[in-house]
Amino acid sequence: MSSLTQDQIKELIPHRDPFLWLDEVVEMDETHIHARTVVSEDLDVFRGHYPQFPVLPGVLQCEAAFQAGAVLIAQQIENDTEMVPVVTRLNNVQFRKLVRPGETLDIEIELTEQLANAFFLKGKVSVAGKVTVRLEFACALANPNA
Repeated sequence: MSSLTQDQIKELIPHRDPFLWLDEVVEMDETHIHARTVVSEDLDVFRGHYPQFPVLPGVLQCEAAFQAGAVLIAQQIENDTEMVPVVTRLNNVQFRKLVRPGETLDIEIELTEQLANAFFLKGKVSVAGKVTVRLEFACALANPNA
């Protein structure tokens, strides 16, 4: 099991502020990652997404899960730094609970299968032990220089 800081995460995936949704990796092995991020109260998205009752959009929760999956995949392909994982499929998404400013997202992703350059994953995002979203998704490796 290994943990990563945000700077170490940036070495593995191309995402940067304002669209990097991972603060740290709590633990990771070959098929599982547990990442965490604090939903900052001053995110610009809250100015327009229900300003009187700010809620983190579900699509951004999914993006945090995708980024955690990308870190997990990057560990699998570390010898091929030219390739980056991109999402190709999103299935069985279930939104369960609203996420509010100041809350901490726990993101758990499991790699369920790999076929050549295709990776199949499932995961959940939770706040204080309560699931906010469950999802299944697939990624394929792409060359950003091609």
